[in-house]
Amino acid sequence: MRYSSSAHTRFYHRFHVVWVTKYRYKVLQGPMRERIREIIIQTCNEIGVYIVKGVLGRDHVHMFLSIPPKLSLSVVMQRIKGRSSRRIQMEFPELRKRYWGRRFWARGYFSTTSGNVTDDIIEQYLELHSAK
Repeated sequence: MRYSSSAHTRFYHRFHVVWVTKYRYKVLQGPMRERIREIIIQTCNEIGVYIVKGVLGRDHVHMFLSIPPKLSLSVVMQRIKGRSSRRIQMEFPELRKRYWGRRFWARGYFSTTSGNVTDDIIEQYLELHSAK
C-alpha cells in the first residue's frame, strides 16, 4: 500500500480504468505495444501515480491505479491518453493513414473505485485478463 507524504492526507485513491483505441483497431502489438507501455509508465511516474497492475490488450488498456488525492482521475487520464497519443503518432507515422483525425484513443474511459469491489478481485480479474 502506498501512502501520500502530505501532512493532512495518508491515503491514495485507487481506480480500475479501461480505455480503447479509436475504432477498436487492434494496433497494440509489437514495438508499438512496448512503446505505449513505456510512455504510460513514464507519464505515471512523472505525475506521482502508482500502477498497481496493468494489462495491454490488442485494442484496449486495463489499469489499476493508485492516485494521490491532489490529482483527479480526469487529469490523470487526460495526461496519459494525450501524451501517449501524441508520442505514438509521432514515432509511428504509418498510423496517420488509419488515424487521420490525430486521435489514437477513443473518447472517454471506464473507471470504478476499488471500494465497490476489493483490490484482490480487481487484481485477479487483471491477472486472468493478461493470461488470454
